Amino acid sequence: MNLSSLGFFGSLRSTRPSKQFAVIGLGRFGRAVCQTLHNSGFEVMGIDSDEKRVAQLLSDNLAVRAIELDSTDPAALKEAGVFEFNTIIVAIGNYVEESVITTLNLKDGGVEHVVAKASSQIHEKLLKKVGADLVIFPEHQAGCELARSLTQPNILDRFDLDPENSIVELLVPEAFDGKTIAELQLRNKYDLTLLAVSYDGRFTINPLPSRRLRRGEAIVVIGSNQGLGALPT
Repeated sequence: MNLSSLGFFGSLRSTRPSKQFAVIGLGRFGRAVCQTLHNSGFEVMGIDSDEKRVAQLLSDNLAVRAIELDSTDPAALKEAGVFEFNTIIVAIGNYVEESVITTLNLKDGGVEHVVAKASSQIHEKLLKKVGADLVIFPEHQAGCELARSLTQPNILDRFDLDPENSIVELLVPEAFDGKTIAELQLRNKYDLTLLAVSYDGRFTINPLPSRRLRRGEAIVVIGSNQGLGALPT
């Protein structure tokens, strides 16, 4: 189970039925978004004010179409048909003014769903003020994932529901080996609910309380981050 599909790219899939996306800003993050969406079968248009970045995206075959464009110019966006896209990702993180103006232009132009990359909390507030539907912090999220992987190495995948609760896929801890789900008392001891057990890539959803867990298996649980942190490693 790849819980990461429930995160950034999962939110893009679920927000609109259209399979057409535009990505504004073709730095490392923007290129990665283009590549992942393109490889997943979505139609992607890349946009950047840097001619070399546009040419490189097309050369690497990471988008169906790519254009050189000043996204702070609403007339240029309209002429290029950018407002016709249902979902647009503003991947301009380091240039706050350009990012905010671009987001404002897109919302004023009638774009239904705008995802914007922020570099700070102030940047996030500005983006939300001008109408961004979703604001993300890729560097912050990557840092959190690294810290978690170092402190909780048995966690395979994670999706944060909110600041206090998550869905996590993790390897069965040694302390749980040979015990039944009922014996673990996950809800009483850790404020967690077990959703599934997997072995060799095959999942059993809502397993019986008498199901005995073994090392090498993985479990998917949902609940409080405090409870997740209290699980044995």
